[in-house]
Amino acid sequence: MAILPILEIPHPTLRKRAKKVRGIDKSITKLAYDMVDTMHEAGGVGLAANQVGQLWRIIVIQMPDEEEARVYFNPEIVKTMGTREVEEGCLSLPGYRGLVNRSVWIRFQAIDHGETTVKFKAENLLSQALEHEVDHLNGILYTDHLASHEQLYRIEEQESQPGDEEEEITSDQNSLDTPASLKIN
Repeated sequence: MAILPILEIPHPTLRKRAKKVRGIDKSITKLAYDMVDTMHEAGGVGLAANQVGQLWRIIVIQMPDEEEARVYFNPEIVKTMGTREVEEGCLSLPGYRGLVNRSVWIRFQAIDHGETTVKFKAENLLSQALEHEVDHLNGILYTDHLASHEQLYRIEEQESQPGDEEEEITSDQNSLDTPASLKIN
């Protein structure tokens, strides 16, 4: 597969609503798997098609504890419940993070890579990543959800020192208090 260039703010495609996938053919499948490769190369948790310049309703997600990426066509957030404040970053705004409000849990549905309709309840990091990526497909960026403009901040890349311990990342964390290299896209 191929590594695709990731569009960065203020590219106008990031503000456009993606179109519904009407048929999953070889070109759409190739795009989805190129997105998986691109997400892996960039160190992300998820990626939406408009981030690579394609206005199709396609997202890819891979939780840190999962061996394979999830590919979703025409994803929808069917229901949300509650709110919580979490930290997010985005490959389309590299080097920055901010506090945003996301749902405590969501009900999600989409068509998976096997062309099967899937429906499930998600919470924690998975629900956060799904909300973030579906927002991208609707032309919404995480910066639109900032709890306050003062809470967008630049990440300083730091080299680890001897004795520093890396934080273990699991999909049941309530926020993305993860290393700078792990971002929801």
